[in-house]
Amino acid sequence: MCEGQCLCGSVKLLIDKPIEKIHVCHCGMCQTWNGGPGMTVECGDNLNIEGEEFVRYFASSEWAERAFCQQCGTHLFYHLHTPSLYYASAALFSESNHAQMGTQIYIDCKPNYYNFVEKTIMLTEQDVLSLFNNNSTS
Repeated sequence: MCEGQCLCGSVKLLIDKPIEKIHVCHCGMCQTWNGGPGMTVECGDNLNIEGEEFVRYFASSEWAERAFCQQCGTHLFYHLHTPSLYYASAALFSESNHAQMGTQIYIDCKPNYYNFVEKTIMLTEQDVLSLFNNNSTS
């Protein structure tokens, strides 16, 4: 079990699998939300939340929401509604320090002022949308 928490400790997130990969999103919303790319741990549909009363949700699109701690403002997770998938902020978990970078998405939206040296799978916005469209027709 891996446990992460917000800056003030009011919210704790628990996941029941090891953190091996950190996934990176370069979309405009993640950049605005995080002040840079979104770096997340894929949690599947199983994210245990302690301190739920301190979690606030923002409906960032018709298909997903983002959550943050109302006490300290820490960004907690991105939740895709269908299928239900949680992507928790990687830095909340000390175990993420030993993980490798996984897939990068919305690579065509990445600004020029940063680059990662890791060799990863890189998907464009159209690649991601195509994956979702293919999965929704299955």
